[in-house]
Amino acid sequence: MKQLLVLISVSAGILFTACKQGRYYDLTAGEYIEVEKDDQGRIVNSDTHEPVYMYVDTKTKDTIYGSTGKVINGYVVKTSDGKYKYDGDDEYKIKDGDYKKKVDGDEVKIKDGDTKIKIEDGERKVKKDD
Repeated sequence: MKQLLVLISVSAGILFTACKQGRYYDLTAGEYIEVEKDDQGRIVNSDTHEPVYMYVDTKTKDTIYGSTGKVINGYVVKTSDGKYKYDGDDEYKIKDGDYKKKVDGDEVKIKDGDTKIKIEDGERKVKKDD
């Protein structure tokens, strides 16, 4: 009888833990997150409101490219430093109203209204027009 109670308790604990995890797994952050679309239609982390690069929908088992919402199964590679990269994102542009984003290899340029952001070699520079 004790073994049955232990088995039930362990099973309930595992089930509770599995249900507590989120549906979406952020490959960059390495954690479960909740996602939403922002005003510009980008996929962002609903807690931090930061754009999500790539995430896995654990229900459908699809890997999603956050910038476009495109399913990219089979196009994800793990780099030598242990990070994940979309194998088709070396260069692309997005334009939506006042929001513009250009990615060219490791260089990213974002213009959103009066704010310009440039990310190069991991260094982020922000310029705001007055």
